[in-house]
Amino acid sequence: MIYSMTAYARKEVKGDWGSAVWEIRSVNQRYLETYFRLPEQFRGLEPVLRERFRKRLARGKVECHLRFEANPAAKGELNINETLAQQVIGAAKQVMAMTGEDSRLNPFQVMQWPGVMETPEQDMDTINKALLEGFEQGLSDFIDARASEGENMTALIVQRLEAITAEVVKVRARMPEILDWQRERLLGKFEEANIELDASRVEQELILLAQKSDVAEELDRLDSHVKETTSILKKGGSVGRRLDFMMQEFNRESNTLASKSISTDITASGVELKVLIEQMREQIQNIE
Repeated sequence: MIYSMTAYARKEVKGDWGSAVWEIRSVNQRYLETYFRLPEQFRGLEPVLRERFRKRLARGKVECHLRFEANPAAKGELNINETLAQQVIGAAKQVMAMTGEDSRLNPFQVMQWPGVMETPEQDMDTINKALLEGFEQGLSDFIDARASEGENMTALIVQRLEAITAEVVKVRARMPEILDWQRERLLGKFEEANIELDASRVEQELILLAQKSDVAEELDRLDSHVKETTSILKKGGSVGRRLDFMMQEFNRESNTLASKSISTDITASGVELKVLIEQMREQIQNIE
């Protein structure tokens, strides 16, 4: 299976404690990089999440975002810390006596003092477990999305490989005719210039011309690269770097083919090969 580095997944988790939403998105990157945006109370989950990404992904810039909303009803009844409240009231009265002001103390101001109103702590272990289960489901959906996109990219690459093979077949079939045309053209130039050469010298010139124009080796290598790239795609996994290397090899052979061109047909095929290779390379940039 071929995996794309570009994907998105969203997973909602609900419980008596409230609700949460995981969002995971990624783009292409040379290595695996993970970034997290988590509420402060869940920062402790980051090492666990990073390790889970590392075990299941090889490349890509991955962003993971958690939105959390607690259920107010799950916090239970409000409790008053009477000791602290008395201390706050006493301190307020002392300050009023020192300033000579005699005003009524607002009870809501006392309630807003940190720690005066208490709520039972939620069971964080239970919440963390539910969140991690939701993350695992979201991660599986995320990987499925990468696989689906990778399948589409594979189909596009295979189409280009088939087109490259067709160009190779076309050039190979045209080469004998092109070489004959070049032979007649060279002999015609000799006649126009009234140059008389012995048969052996003419044969040497024709052999040299044929050697310079021979693209059989480049065509064979292109065929070999098509087979190797197809094999890599079938093998699957994290093959982005290997495929990128193959594109370099394709480019090398297409450049040599174009440099040896002695006809407009070969030049046109060289240009078409470059277009096909570039189209594959664009897709491969997003493969894991």
